Amino acid sequence: MSSMQSDVELLPTDWRDQVRALAEQNDAVILAHNYQLPEVQDIAHHTGDSLGLSRVAADAEQSTIVFCGVHFMAETAKILSPDKTVLIPDERAGCSLADTMTADQLRAWKAEYTTDGVEPVVVSYVNTTAAVKAETDICCTSSNAIDVVASIPEDRTVLFGPDQFLGAHVQRELQRENMHIWLGECHVHAGINGSELKAQVEADPEAELFIHPECGCATTALYLAGAGVVPEERTKILSTSGMVRAAESTTARRVLVATETGMLHQLERVNSTTEFVPVNRAAVCKYMKMITPAKLLNSLRNGTDVVDVPHDIAERARASVERMIAIGSPSPDAD
Repeated sequence: MSSMQSDVELLPTDWRDQVRALAEQNDAVILAHNYQLPEVQDIAHHTGDSLGLSRVAADAEQSTIVFCGVHFMAETAKILSPDKTVLIPDERAGCSLADTMTADQLRAWKAEYTTDGVEPVVVSYVNTTAAVKAETDICCTSSNAIDVVASIPEDRTVLFGPDQFLGAHVQRELQRENMHIWLGECHVHAGINGSELKAQVEADPEAELFIHPECGCATTALYLAGAGVVPEERTKILSTSGMVRAAESTTARRVLVATETGMLHQLERVNSTTEFVPVNRAAVCKYMKMITPAKLLNSLRNGTDVVDVPHDIAERARASVERMIAIGSPSPDAD
């Protein structure tokens, strides 16, 4: 029996009703990332990717936001809504990618590329701490990273971090020469490698490919498409919200999905006729799965765990996050 199964079985049978009743009683909105456990996704008021949920958090009328995701996401919600109470059901839910860059490291990196008093433009993936966002000019997510970098004048040097695979994808798409990439990675996405993808494509050459740009296999996917191993039109580099939209319209019998396995739940919800198969079944983020139904219920009952961001850091970080939100057009309901 998995820990998640035992967690659900120990809950009262009406736990879902209790969660929604407590949310209404506490004037709370529940947000869940696409990588959360299916039970948590299903009970949330909004499920989506980082960009979509950031927008929901910014516009929410409720006084309390319960963020079912990892800590940097809850921090982002607090940055955008400083007067609201932000809770995360388990404050220990961190992010291996966010841990690859500190504010001190980013300041040193900026200094390295500052010439004649002109600083580079820093683009940080939203998977970063509030302190890093405070040193950032504009944040991005996988769904608007290309648009964000494209909005920066060509004569400006761009520092992109911390995800090297997303950065490489953006650089490849834009052919941007004066762009430097931090060598960070998400341990889960980096573990989805090219050899696994190639083996699955060879076993099922008719399948479509949905590839998250954070994945270590993204370059391999593009190589396979270029080499004609799989048709280019069936090889799609997509954000998680992009995967949902692509799943809604695909007529493929089978889709190979390269991202964290929690994504499959949303894909299957919008398309029950296509088989969605993970490229790597072990691609499970232990931090995302730390948010369980029991912890969500406890958070609503007891107001734990509260997320705070120091005022000075929040003020500086807010500008970079708001610039991110202003770029790109996917609606929250599509995420």
